[in-house]
Amino acid sequence: MRDRAQKAITKKAKKGFRGYPKATVALYGPTDKKATKLVVAILEQEDVDSEHIKKWFSENDIRHDFQAFDEAMNFIKEQEAKTVAMLDRIIGCPHEEGIDYPEDQSCPECPFWHGRNRWTGEMEH
Repeated sequence: MRDRAQKAITKKAKKGFRGYPKATVALYGPTDKKATKLVVAILEQEDVDSEHIKKWFSENDIRHDFQAFDEAMNFIKEQEAKTVAMLDRIIGCPHEEGIDYPEDQSCPECPFWHGRNRWTGEMEH
């Protein structure tokens, strides 16, 4: 059963665009079945990079880490986000290109994502 904060984030996301600031909530994992990273970024206005980003990590599936979602919801509230955008799936590897592995290469820790479109989940040619 999902906890209160996770339900609240999902409910806010279903309301659609309500203005800025806008919180984006994303899940990342080694495959499309296990999320190990939760990221919330706050966008102050359209076409501007986020200045406020928080990340949570878990060895297990973070979707079952109720404390992480409580902290994420508190962060969204602190930033006074009017809009929450969240996809219903894992959108890629939890490792960061240029930080955890070299630019323009695939993550050696997450072969599942090699050659896969992170938005559709389909293999690319």
